[in-house]
Amino acid sequence: MSQSTEAAPAATFIAALRERFEGAELGPEQHGRFPVNDVMIAHWCDAMDDRNPVYTDAELAARSVHGGIVAPPAMLQAWIMNGLAPRPQDKVAEIKAALAEAGFTSVVATNCEQEYFRYLRPGDRVVARGVVESISDEKRTGLGDGHFVTTRTTLYDQNGEKVGTHMFRVICFRPRAKAAAPATPPAASAAKPAEEKSAEPPPAAGYPFMRPAVSEDTEFFWEGTAREEVLIQRCTACQTLRHPPLPMCPSCQSLEWDTVRAAGAGTLHSYVVMHHPLPKGVTEPYIVALADLDEGVRLLANLDGVAAGEVTIGMPLTVGFVKVDDDLTVPRFHPAKE
Repeated sequence: MSQSTEAAPAATFIAALRERFEGAELGPEQHGRFPVNDVMIAHWCDAMDDRNPVYTDAELAARSVHGGIVAPPAMLQAWIMNGLAPRPQDKVAEIKAALAEAGFTSVVATNCEQEYFRYLRPGDRVVARGVVESISDEKRTGLGDGHFVTTRTTLYDQNGEKVGTHMFRVICFRPRAKAAAPATPPAASAAKPAEEKSAEPPPAAGYPFMRPAVSEDTEFFWEGTAREEVLIQRCTACQTLRHPPLPMCPSCQSLEWDTVRAAGAGTLHSYVVMHHPLPKGVTEPYIVALADLDEGVRLLANLDGVAAGEVTIGMPLTVGFVKVDDDLTVPRFHPAKE
């Protein structure tokens, strides 16, 4: 009896959401900031390693069935993206807020589907109009119980011809409660060291940067920095040094390796000065440096002890270390002393 009593308000709530939102326009039409153009097409192909010449080779494309350059169909959504500019709130934001108020506080994108009706060509201007397609009944998933919200956007060219559609679906869910830790550890775990390291130690006070992800391939490196050493992988088959760490030698494909200790000296190969966004707790621009170590590999770390305006490519550097906490020590570059 209680189950049906609880289900009725939930069903009424979803029915009201559907009546209000399903079929409603997402928001104002989206107009592409730029016409379809060969520069953006080339950037896309570079990023995706798409080597189809009809996208980038004007001479070959002219001889193809297309008669000229065309845009990769998978770029469809890229032509209406508005960059980093804040976009106006749409109906999905209102749906998410209503579901969050009902306890479905977490959101994860689940899938999308695109349909293409014709190739876009340089000079086309893309316009998009979207609608809320559906809000599902409550579903049980591995993440938690929740509702799928599906939208469909139709894209047109400057003449009003339909060129494609984009379906996008998210789930708004109520996270599953984590099981409480047992009062008495299982016997199987009793043999584990009492001070076993946490996979993700809490951030240290005064250390504003993202902690490195430690894996089986990189664990040796961070164990070395804890001893204030820079360890470099060395292939035991061909003696090639490599960094960042890799499970296989890129020169001979051997899986066998050991390490050598770097002397901690090198020269600045490249650098960037970070102005924005600054990590929490950092008030001044900071320098990220890529250095050529004397051993022949490159190491990335922050550069301290020099003003940004005084940094020069090729300047000699030494490696120092900063102990963040008991679980993390990080390398830092400093200008080498005369």
